[in-house]
Amino acid sequence: MLRPVFPANSLALVLYSSKVRAGFPSPADDHTDGELDLNELVVRRPAATFYARAEGDSMRDAGIFDGDLLVVDRSLRPDHGDIVVAVLNGCLTVKRVSRSGSRWFLASANPAYPSVPIPEDDECLVWGVVTFSLRQHCAR
Repeated sequence: MLRPVFPANSLALVLYSSKVRAGFPSPADDHTDGELDLNELVVRRPAATFYARAEGDSMRDAGIFDGDLLVVDRSLRPDHGDIVVAVLNGCLTVKRVSRSGSRWFLASANPAYPSVPIPEDDECLVWGVVTFSLRQHCAR
């Protein structure tokens, strides 16, 4: 389901100045670095941004998994290497735009799925460039 993004009320939360190690633990540092509003971080152009949910595993090697929330910017022109939401055979899909010579492809990030060439005489409808993906890690 697509949902337009509208400027929302600000919800600034505490941002700690210390990085959180994903390796060997270190003593906690309780210094804060101000506040962070997630909207300010992930939505650069509210009038041109929408959210969409990823479905399936074709983009897993790009770090996009089933159920992830995608932040998509319609104002960005897609370029080689960008991850986009596009219409393919009448269905919405999320793929990486790839160029080889003069040919353009919609490429999966999972070897189980082939890249799809975009016919030269057909215009591929790209709805926008994925700028962020958000994943839920705890359901409670």
